[in-house]
Amino acid sequence: MKRILLLLFLAPWLISAQQKEQDRDVTLLKDQNLIEVVYYHENGSVQQQGTYNLEGELHGEWVSFTAEGEKLSMGTYLNGQKHGKWFFWDQDVLKEVDYSNNGIVAVHQWKQGEKLALQR
Repeated sequence: MKRILLLLFLAPWLISAQQKEQDRDVTLLKDQNLIEVVYYHENGSVQQQGTYNLEGELHGEWVSFTAEGEKLSMGTYLNGQKHGKWFFWDQDVLKEVDYSNNGIVAVHQWKQGEKLALQR
């Protein structure tokens, strides 16, 4: 219990200096042993949301958004390391990046309006 309270107290300092000035919500998810955090842009819209494990490492799905609410990125951390498929949106381009042990394994990119091959 002391460990959980300490982590909740320290959670605000687990983020970057830029984010320290931003509003956030922190919730302990006891049943999952995770700390859920939602950071907000100055206009009140969600900037990013995700979870930390009780060791203070990013863990689980994280999603980030522009101030206008458009999705910027989405992916999963596993004990502080990017893992699996991540998606990054930049105007009319979608990038799919595959990670393993925090390293990039493959990158695929699509532009809006491109035709995709369909398997039948």
